[in-house]
Amino acid sequence: MLYYAYGSNMDWSQMKERCPSAKFVAVAEFPNHRLAFTRKSRDRGCGVSDVVPDINGNVWGVVYEIAETEIGLLDRREGYRPGRDRMENSYIREVRHVLRDGDKNEPLLVSIYIGIPQDNPPKPNAEYQRLLVDGAIRWRLPQKYIEKLKQISTEG
Repeated sequence: MLYYAYGSNMDWSQMKERCPSAKFVAVAEFPNHRLAFTRKSRDRGCGVSDVVPDINGNVWGVVYEIAETEIGLLDRREGYRPGRDRMENSYIREVRHVLRDGDKNEPLLVSIYIGIPQDNPPKPNAEYQRLLVDGAIRWRLPQKYIEKLKQISTEG
């Protein structure tokens, strides 16, 4: 299955730890959305990424192919349980289109996690921001987007 990572799962070591079968497929853009920090991670203790609708926005990320047998592992890491009430999940997994290399003529149908926003979530910390930036650099996301990630306001 194809999975679109836009947050800390862009970090290759983290992704391989979570889903050993993961294989890089492409860099892709999720149009009409922006990166936001709408949730506090229990594990990290800081704000973590989400994508929210924004007609003027775009979120760049990475498409991986992962084994169907590993989606349950990723669901657990993302705080999603199929069949559980939507508001009891941290994220929900949806199927959406992203654009391979930002090309409107190359849509990919992927699974993506969309956050269930919390009230007053904290900012991400510097370590979380580093995972985003390092992943973006590794996969050669557009330089303008990498610079945007470097400007994320962090705790402390």
